Amino acid sequence: MLSGGCFCGFVRYEIAAAPYSETCCHCSICRRTSGAPFVAWFSVPLGDYRLVSGEPASFQSSDHATRTFCPRCGTPLSFRSRNSPSEIDVTTCSLDMPQALPPRDHTYTSSRLGWVELADDLPSYPEARPEPSG
Repeated sequence: MLSGGCFCGFVRYEIAAAPYSETCCHCSICRRTSGAPFVAWFSVPLGDYRLVSGEPASFQSSDHATRTFCPRCGTPLSFRSRNSPSEIDVTTCSLDMPQALPPRDHTYTSSRLGWVELADDLPSYPEARPEPSG
């Protein structure tokens, strides 16, 4: 079981499924909504994500996406897309133990800031990672 929440502790969540699609997203929307040069995310099935306390605020960040954050301290918490209605993306660093879930790649690097140098040897994709074939 993974657990996490916001900086001030108002919003807490638990996740009962194995995470997947661990990434560092460099898109301009992630950068602007977090105030950071990129955001580490992971995905889980929506049904396995449960709020334990607090109620996050939300806003629509694009025509298909909604993001949540703590209404008290502002910590970015999650991302949902109408294009993937059965999953939720969670900010890795809102986990209680983010070091346990390192990224597996970098996505949307076509938007990467020029002064961010990727030196971790992880796969890097100009846009979304390719869908697995098979």
